[in-house]
Amino acid sequence: MRSNAPITRVGALARPAPTFTAVHKIVLAIAGIGILTASAYVSVPFFPVPLTMQTLAVLLLGGLLGPTMAASSVAGYLAIGAMGAPVFHNGLGGLAVLAGPTAGYLVGFIPAAAVMGLAVRRARRTPGRAESDVVDRSGSAVVSCADSAVVSRANSADGSGLGAGRLDGWRALAVLAVGAVVSSAVIYAVGVPWLAVFTGKGLLGAAQIGAVPFLLGDALKAAVAIGAIRIGGNFLARRGLLLH
Repeated sequence: MRSNAPITRVGALARPAPTFTAVHKIVLAIAGIGILTASAYVSVPFFPVPLTMQTLAVLLLGGLLGPTMAASSVAGYLAIGAMGAPVFHNGLGGLAVLAGPTAGYLVGFIPAAAVMGLAVRRARRTPGRAESDVVDRSGSAVVSCADSAVVSRANSADGSGLGAGRLDGWRALAVLAVGAVVSSAVIYAVGVPWLAVFTGKGLLGAAQIGAVPFLLGDALKAAVAIGAIRIGGNFLARRGLLLH
C-alpha cells in the first residue's frame, strides 16, 4: 500500500562535499598567485603607494577560495616575489619591495584574505528564506516551505557550514559588506603604520598619503567583489565545488 505522506526533496543540498587533493589545492594556489600578479600589473603610479587592483583580487580570493587557501595563496605570492619574480606592481620583484613603502600593505593581504574568507563562511550560515520542495508521493500536491535552519544543517553536513549554502538575501549581503570593509581596514592597519615608519611622517601623515586617496576606489572594489563573490560562490555551490 502506497503512503501519501509528504517527503522532502533537498536536491543539490544533499550533494556530498567534494574531495580536493593536494594537486587540486596547488593548482588553485597557483591560480590565486596568477590573479594577484595580474592585478598588480593594473597599476596607477601614485607615490609612495601605487593604485592597483590587488585589494579587489584579495577580496575575491578570500571569498571564493576560503580563508585558509586564500591566505596560503597570498603567502605564496609574497614568497615568489621575495625571490625576485616580477609579480609586484610595475613588474617589480625582490626583497627590496618587501622592505619598501608598500611592504605593510602586501603583508596585510594575508590576514585580509583570511578575514574575507571567514566572512563568506559566516554569510553562508546566515539564516535566510531558503526553500525546500515538499512533494506528495502521489504527485498530487507540491508545497513550498521556508525552513532555513534545516537547510543550514544540510549545508553544514561536512562540518564546514559551506556545503551548498547560498549567498542570497540581505542578511548575507550585509555580512559580505562588513567582511569587505574589515578586510580593507586590516590592509590599512598593517600598511599605514609601516608607511609611517618608512616615511617618518607619523600615522596621520601616512594615512593622508597612504589611505585617504584610496578610500573611494576601495569602496568600488568592495562592491564589485561582493557581486562577483555572490555570483561565483552560488555557481560553485550548485556544483559542489566550494573549497571552504
